[in-house]
Amino acid sequence: MSTGEGADNEAAVRVWRDMRTLVLEAADVRARVTEALGMSFFRAKALRHVAEKGPLTLSALAAGLFADAPHTTLTVEYLVQRGLVTREPNPADRRSKLVEVTEEGVRAAAEMARISDTPPPALRGLPPQDLSVLERILDEALRDRPTD
Repeated sequence: MSTGEGADNEAAVRVWRDMRTLVLEAADVRARVTEALGMSFFRAKALRHVAEKGPLTLSALAAGLFADAPHTTLTVEYLVQRGLVTREPNPADRRSKLVEVTEEGVRAAAEMARISDTPPPALRGLPPQDLSVLERILDEALRDRPTD
């Protein structure tokens, strides 16, 4: 490895650490979503995913959440008990179930989206030209991500 590659890697580590800190700590989105909806962030994320992409089979939901089937099934059962989603036989394949958001679930998913999509003050305070540069960089970094 050349000297430049080591310095590039160190810079990437610093940027990644700062991005994680901004998203997970400074913005504190997970705690705010959990408090507002009275459920874990993962459950809220599952609800939002169904609201945005549904109706979904349990396996499609698990894949979209990068979670295993048993955990996804327990999460859906919780959301069903709260009246936020329904789980019905799939008319296209009776061996599977379709998960669909309810009216109450739509409202809860919208609240989750409102909280998690609100940029933290540190980001809102950046000059427009800096936001444009950051947007371009993130677009480039996310362009080739896996879609599994």
